[in-house]
Amino acid sequence: MTNREPPKLVLASASPRRRELLSQIGVVPDAIDPADIDETPFNAELPKDYVRRVAVEKGRVVARRHEGALVLSADTVVCVGRRILPKTETPEETVQCLRLMSGRSHRVYTCAVLFGPSQEYRIRNVETRVKVAALHESDIATYVATNEWRGKAGGYAIQGAFSQYIIQLIGSYSSVVGLPLYETANLLRGTGLKLGKLNPVRTDDG
Repeated sequence: MTNREPPKLVLASASPRRRELLSQIGVVPDAIDPADIDETPFNAELPKDYVRRVAVEKGRVVARRHEGALVLSADTVVCVGRRILPKTETPEETVQCLRLMSGRSHRVYTCAVLFGPSQEYRIRNVETRVKVAALHESDIATYVATNEWRGKAGGYAIQGAFSQYIIQLIGSYSSVVGLPLYETANLLRGTGLKLGKLNPVRTDDG
């Protein structure tokens, strides 16, 4: 009787942050294959429902391209109340988001989805609450000048310069970065995948 090779792991995301997070728990995907889907929210769609739908759709698209593989997909959304904030692409969008978050708490949802070789999938949807200090216009201008906000949900990266304005975080730090590691590790272990050698957490974000 021959031993069957374990299924390959495909990461359905081009995010370098998600690859770095996976490396911290000793996981190196066999392939990177991001999905290209329409991420426009439905009318009146709640943030928790939105992030789940998008993460599943990303995984499903990629799973169809990799028969017999494990496919890990994820999506992160920042919301103030029921309002889903964009992945900002302009300074003006970023300023609007930061003004909304200034001096109040907001929620970050990240949904991780793991598709199995038979196209079945399991989901972990993680909510984290983040409280931001009251921001002066000079604070906002200084942060916008860093360009760290480009393409980030809500216009900020918590692991970068914006961390100086975070008063409190209740939930998963790694989820706010882009992938909830505790939940993701459990999803992967549930398939029989053995996690590799653990890597130290990098503090320079280089």
